[in-house]
Amino acid sequence: QVQLVESGGGLVQPGGSLRLSCAASGFPFSGYPMSWYRQAPGKGRELVAVISSSGGSTTYAGSVKGRFTISRDNAKNTVYLQMNNLKPEDTAVYYCQAIITWPWGQGTQVTVSS
Repeated sequence: QVQLVESGGGLVQPGGSLRLSCAASGFPFSGYPMSWYRQAPGKGRELVAVISSSGGSTTYAGSVKGRFTISRDNAKNTVYLQMNNLKPEDTAVYYCQAIITWPWGQGTQVTVSS
């Protein structure tokens, strides 16, 4: 079955960086675009970034463009989110996903605070 395991979150000061990872299994990873979403306390889930199945195309939410970079390693069935110049408003639980109707992982908490 589909399994998505996010990791790499933590507490970071404003302006800091984190790199999130998502290990995927249970489906042909290299054949699917992958996305990162986030959910802040009291808010709905927000699409952050998308990468094509080959990794050749990426798109970003306006709020993170220029600060976040999505990438993938199809040999490792893993998608990454490099987050730079973090802001308090980036605080959320971050999730990866291939198909939005599939089961979600546990997510990884990112907290940006001084």
